[in-house]
Amino acid sequence: MPFPTDLEIASQANLKPLEEIAADAGIPAEMLEPYGVGAAKVSLDAVGALADAGRPRARYVVVSAITPTPLGEGKTTTTVGLGQAFQHIGRSATIAIRQPSMGPTFGIKGGAAGGGYSQVVPMELFNLHLTGDMHAVTAAHNLCSAMVDAHLYHGNEAGLDIHNITWRRVLDVNDRALRNVTLGLGGRLDGVPRESGFDITAASEVMAALALCTGLHDLRARLGRIVVGYTKAGTPVTAEEIGVAGSMAVILREAIKPNLMQTLENTPALVHTGPFGNIATGNSSIVADQVGIRTSDFLLTEAGFGADMGAERFFNIKCRYSGIAPDAAVLVATVRGLKAHSGKHKIVAGRPLPEALLAENPDEVHAGGDNLRKQLENMRIHGCTPVVAINVFPEDNAADVAAIGEIAAEYNARSAVTTHFADGGRGAAALAEAVAEAAEEPSDFAVLYPDDASLKSKIETVATRVYGADGVEYSSTADKQLATYTEAGFGNLPVCIAKTHLSISSDPTLKGAPTGWTLPVREVRASVGAGFVYPICGDMRTMPGLGRVPAAKGIDIDADGNIVGLS
Repeated sequence: MPFPTDLEIASQANLKPLEEIAADAGIPAEMLEPYGVGAAKVSLDAVGALADAGRPRARYVVVSAITPTPLGEGKTTTTVGLGQAFQHIGRSATIAIRQPSMGPTFGIKGGAAGGGYSQVVPMELFNLHLTGDMHAVTAAHNLCSAMVDAHLYHGNEAGLDIHNITWRRVLDVNDRALRNVTLGLGGRLDGVPRESGFDITAASEVMAALALCTGLHDLRARLGRIVVGYTKAGTPVTAEEIGVAGSMAVILREAIKPNLMQTLENTPALVHTGPFGNIATGNSSIVADQVGIRTSDFLLTEAGFGADMGAERFFNIKCRYSGIAPDAAVLVATVRGLKAHSGKHKIVAGRPLPEALLAENPDEVHAGGDNLRKQLENMRIHGCTPVVAINVFPEDNAADVAAIGEIAAEYNARSAVTTHFADGGRGAAALAEAVAEAAEEPSDFAVLYPDDASLKSKIETVATRVYGADGVEYSSTADKQLATYTEAGFGNLPVCIAKTHLSISSDPTLKGAPTGWTLPVREVRASVGAGFVYPICGDMRTMPGLGRVPAAKGIDIDADGNIVGLS
């Protein structure tokens, strides 16, 4: 029999009432705000209530991965499967993951609820709108955009330089035609003509601010600090100055509350925020973690892309603002991913895997294993104990799988084979045991750089210690921007380096763990409201486009009104 689709599996889920899920997690019933069937908002008051009730702090575990192939290595599925697995070893867990963007859902990636028998359900609700948080971010962001243009039209009291307005617009779709647009066309009453563009909502600074805030008042302050552009003298102009920050906070008043759902095996799942993994943190919210940290024995949170990106930002940005230190880290690795890092295969999303990649070849796994070795180092330099999750696919050969365990052993890291996609929580029980052991070890977690280090020092620390670069080369534009940000008082912010996710380096064609290269910083932007400065290395697309055959073509409603084709 063919393996059932994710949607077919999800449709057979035996859901528990969310009130029961919340009660098992210690969340008081009065702090649950039901949203139809399958999801509920959790009041921010739950953070204090759980602490006041004396519930112990969970072991905090971040799930990341090797540098991914275009098909991904299964971080979300592993996070869900591992969360389910703890009950199979007599422990409890809560997972905290990002809300998916509908751009990729209707594009080529599909949804982000996990897969197989390790999913968050209801899968359709998870992938389509959920409780509307993504739309609230879109509305808050675009209100700010509208206020900027109204400010220009009504005299530009703040003195914004029309050629240096950095605030764009956002939409939660993949639409390449909107990357660059001209605004204000028509007559005098239609606004001030200028060039701008659209980003996808997940790339919005508002989304990043929502993910990194620690409460409603902190969010309001972050929104006020957003820089929408600069005067001709280079002075930043903020959302506070144009009078829109308060209204943005009002729009986000409900969106700041985490969403409670459950997995196929009724593990609590906190689903909240979805910042872009290339130019933002690629992590779910601090608020969700503040709730989840006292709901179970373990809180598992996922960091997007490889450990050089999402996990580095988790350690140096998210943990810096949350004050919650991790106890262990999971590094997801696959046979196909490491073989791809040998440089001998090309994997293209939407196309079948190369036949040679499926053939048994442990030497090729070891060759590509340099990527795993470097990512293990990236965990350890932050003082976090890593566990390698060997995510097994049906076509994998035993010798290839064993090779991954051998690489982990070289670095004295625990490893465990996991089959959670096909077997659910019981398929990840060995991984749960390994993570539980690792989380009991003493942790000496530390961020890589202090707040008061210079922006260049922060960039160079990440480039050399995490990416393995020989150094950093700045364009004249980047040099000027760094000087301007330092003078404006932004020098104390952490850095979030925007680069390709397909390589530890800034060149997507370089596989494994490249050496002998220099990180090129072509420009630098400041997300002051979110709370980081982001150097841009290479061509970063903040508005994806649709492929020739996007997933949207296969999604529909059947005669009974059921969704079909969602993956």
